[in-house]
Amino acid sequence: MTPAPAGAPQRRDTDPRPPDRAAGAGPGRRPMTAARRANRAGLAFVSPTFLVVLVVVVLPIAWTVLLAFQDAKLVDIQNMGLFGNWSLDNFDQVFGSAGFWSSLGTTLLYTAGATLGSVVLGLATALALRRPFRGRGLLRAAMLLPYVAPVVAVAFVWEVALSPQYGVVNDWGRRLFGWDDPIAFLSTRAYETHLLGLRFDLPMALLTVIAFECWRYFPFAFLFLLARLQAVPDALEEAALVDGAAPTQRFRYVLLPQLMPVVALLCVLRFIMTFNKFDDVYLLTGGGAGTDVAAVRVYDFLTARYDVGAAAAQSLVLAGSLMVLLGLYFRFFGTKVQEET
Repeated sequence: MTPAPAGAPQRRDTDPRPPDRAAGAGPGRRPMTAARRANRAGLAFVSPTFLVVLVVVVLPIAWTVLLAFQDAKLVDIQNMGLFGNWSLDNFDQVFGSAGFWSSLGTTLLYTAGATLGSVVLGLATALALRRPFRGRGLLRAAMLLPYVAPVVAVAFVWEVALSPQYGVVNDWGRRLFGWDDPIAFLSTRAYETHLLGLRFDLPMALLTVIAFECWRYFPFAFLFLLARLQAVPDALEEAALVDGAAPTQRFRYVLLPQLMPVVALLCVLRFIMTFNKFDDVYLLTGGGAGTDVAAVRVYDFLTARYDVGAAAAQSLVLAGSLMVLLGLYFRFFGTKVQEET
């Protein structure tokens, strides 16, 4: 480097700060690295969602827990505070009320039957509509109608169709199957029938509500299973066909292993949704005729007795029961599903 000539002014650095200070970091602050900028951007994007979840989900759950341990009536709810006379009387009232355990059993039967039925019906529909044919797109769109239609509208249609006075189902039953008397599908707790010389009492209203649930929500399973079937390589089925496998064998050994992770996920999702279902049962039967599920009991505690504390306690019991059932499911079947995935 050539030295400056004698007498020439010496060049000075006009910014004596270190490079990181010159980049904009204030005194006593760490430099703004790329990782810190990415973290701040991530927090900025997540903050609105976090606030919505906090206000819509977390705070109502916390408020429900607080009400479950207090003697809270509907007329006193506006003056309730965080600190009140806490006790377990609400839970004693829930567990000691008539019909609690029977409603829990009804909820389990309703949930298991509706979950299994909707998944099986969705699987059958997906298998039937997976191959190209004329009008397949129209049929696929029609399969979504029960799921996207308003629940009030479809429940009214079912009530009219199943009416014992003017319903089309009873009319077809008398004409085609020779029914002697019309059947009140939505108001009959136990319907006596005979098969092979044996007498059975069918829970008619509960079976009807389960059938409605299967029909309404099978498109949910249909969409998931059809998407997975479209992703199955054709070479697998072609190889099985070349080896002489029958259609049932191709389904059991080729398609079903590919679908099991999706089926397991659907069973969990539908079980959670159906276990907490209220509107379908209430619109069809109002919880009568043996369809008194736990969600309807929560509504009855709130509206018929105006007991907010007991309703909150009932909802906590319902949530706890669901958590126990899901824990048992993941305990015994979670590892197997992960291995298949």
